[in-house]
Amino acid sequence: MRKLPMKQVDVFTDGPLAGNPLAVILDGKGLTSEEMQAVAREMNLSETTFVLPSTTPEAHYKVRIFTPLKEIPFAGHPSIGTAHALVEEGRIRVKQQLTTVRQEVGIGVLPIEIEQLSGGRHVITMTQGAPRLGRTITDLTDLAQALGIPADEIGPDQLPVQVSSTGLDQLMVPLRSLQRVAALVPDYGRLKEVEKRLGVSGCLIFALKTFRPEAHVHARFFAPSVGVFEDPATGSAAGALGAYLVAHKVFGPENPVSFNIEQGLEMQRPSLITVTVHHAEGMPSLVKVGGRSVTVISGELTL
Repeated sequence: MRKLPMKQVDVFTDGPLAGNPLAVILDGKGLTSEEMQAVAREMNLSETTFVLPSTTPEAHYKVRIFTPLKEIPFAGHPSIGTAHALVEEGRIRVKQQLTTVRQEVGIGVLPIEIEQLSGGRHVITMTQGAPRLGRTITDLTDLAQALGIPADEIGPDQLPVQVSSTGLDQLMVPLRSLQRVAALVPDYGRLKEVEKRLGVSGCLIFALKTFRPEAHVHARFFAPSVGVFEDPATGSAAGALGAYLVAHKVFGPENPVSFNIEQGLEMQRPSLITVTVHHAEGMPSLVKVGGRSVTVISGELTL
C-alpha cells in the first residue's frame, strides 16, 4: 500500500470553508495517468493536482491538473492552491516580501508570485497564458434555453457572448441583471451540449453589478462538459473575463486594469478573485489572477 501526503486547500478566500476547495497530492511520482484520474474522481472536487519534478530547467516544479472527468492543461485555482501548499511544506521558500517561482503546466511554464503579509499570511498571484479573444456567438437560442432565461436577458450594453482564453477556451456570457445571474438554474444536459458544440471548457455567466462593495463583477461558472456543474471560484475564467472586459473597454483607458470578481455566493462558498490586465492600446497583453488560500485538511491518501 502507498501513502501519499496531501492537503485540501480552500482557494480565493481568507477563511476556511469558503472559496474553491482543491486537493493537492504533494508527491505524484510513480502514479500513472489512470491512477491520477481515479484519485480525482475519489476527491470529487472541481480539480485535484499532482506535484511532480519539472521536466525543464526553467521551472521549479510541475503540476498536473485533473477534474473528475479529465486532465486539463491549465487552471487558476489549482495553480494558486498548489503553490500555497508548497509554501506551507517549505518546498517554496519565501525569504522576502515578494518571491517568484515558475510552475510547469500543460500550456507551458508560468510565473507564480508570492507576496508575504504579516502573521505568516500571503497572497499568491499567477501569470496566465497569452490572452486571446475568439469568436462571438450571435445565435443565443440554445444558450438561453440551457440557462433557462429569455435570450433578451443576455448581452447588456452591446457586450457580446464571446469565447475568451488565457489558456482554456471559455465562453463569456454577460447578463443584464445581477438577480438573474444569482437565480440561474441551468439545464446541465443542454449546457453540456452547447459547450461541446462550441468547443469551450465552461461558461462564465456574469453581471457588472455586485453584492459586495469590494467587488466589481458578480460571476458564476458552469462546466458540465468537464464534470464540474458549478465552480465556486474559477481563476482561469477570471483571467479570460479580464481579457474580454479590457478588450471591450469596460474599464476605460487605465493601464493596467485591476478589479475584483465575487463568485461562489450562490453555493455558500464566497470567494474573491483579483484580476490585473496589462494592455497595449486596449488589447490585452498580460493577465494575472491572485488571491488568498487556507489549508483545511492535511493528511495522507492511502492507495
